[in-house]
Amino acid sequence: MAQRARTHGSDPAATETPARFDMEGVVGYILFGGVLVSMALVAAGVTWRWIATGHVAFDYSITGMNLLEFVLTDIRQVADHALRPRLLVNLGIAVLMLTPYARVLASLLYFAVVERNGKFTLFTGFVLSVLTYSLFLR
Repeated sequence: MAQRARTHGSDPAATETPARFDMEGVVGYILFGGVLVSMALVAAGVTWRWIATGHVAFDYSITGMNLLEFVLTDIRQVADHALRPRLLVNLGIAVLMLTPYARVLASLLYFAVVERNGKFTLFTGFVLSVLTYSLFLR
């Protein structure tokens, strides 16, 4: 078929549109990657807990804590080399909670830098501010 196209003088490369930034693909990879990393961390933590203790139950008390405090506590434990099953599960939860935040942040950067669309940048900025409030400040 490629030889047939050459005999008629049409060049398939000449008819292709120039490559554009595929934001839908980036968003898809962010969401897919976030869910996979989260699942891997939670599965590793639960498996480790099950092997170490024989059960998978965790005792949690996170009332009055926002995501920022939750993540900072985990980062401190990682810095102190206090790796344990609960930390892996916590990191998996944090990654899952931050995945939509990363998606909206990527969209904001796309609309502001690539598309230079003020209206969508403003709307996405509003969504990002509401997410920031609900995740970190409340």
